[in-house]
Amino acid sequence: MAGGTYEAKEIAREYLDEFLRLLEGVAVEDIERFVDHLRVARDAEGTVYVAGNGGSASTASHWANDLGKATKASSRAFMRVMCMSDNVSWLTALANDEGYDRVFSGQLENFAGPGDVLVVLSASGNSPNLIEAVQLAKRRGVLTTALLGFDGGMLKELVDEYLWLPTQAGQYGLTESGHAVLCDILTTCLMKDVAVPDALPGLDPASA
Repeated sequence: MAGGTYEAKEIAREYLDEFLRLLEGVAVEDIERFVDHLRVARDAEGTVYVAGNGGSASTASHWANDLGKATKASSRAFMRVMCMSDNVSWLTALANDEGYDRVFSGQLENFAGPGDVLVVLSASGNSPNLIEAVQLAKRRGVLTTALLGFDGGMLKELVDEYLWLPTQAGQYGLTESGHAVLCDILTTCLMKDVAVPDALPGLDPASA
């Protein structure tokens, strides 16, 4: 930019460096543990509920699509998944009649039970409606998990399992982009959890 110090390439380089640092800090063991919870729910015909606000609501919706459709490539049991920001009429009815803090827990009341998994996506970890959803899920015997940013907030101490990108407060772009990548990694792990065909009668699997 003439007459100024604006340099898009420097901004882009700084962003990419920070983004790579965040992703490199994620332990693959934590991802594996997270995937295992989703596999257990899938195989037991449990339901995975996904929730988030703002940009995280968009990520939740995208991920629910991938979990429901893309994971069929594994030829294993289908994933039963529901994004709780997708039913706009129900969400807004709850917000209008009972308050925005109830938009997710009010839906969970109708469905959630043991064997299910709740995944909440939050940059701050302090969204009251997500906290209330987690609290209700725990009372129903649901496994609670989260994708978090910033310092993890209250949800970091509340959920049973989490993946955390430690970003500076206010870095929504980095956090939400990182969460989208983590969702894709989790989906890819489930897609590649391929069912092994049963051996043909009389065939020794060791000799195949």
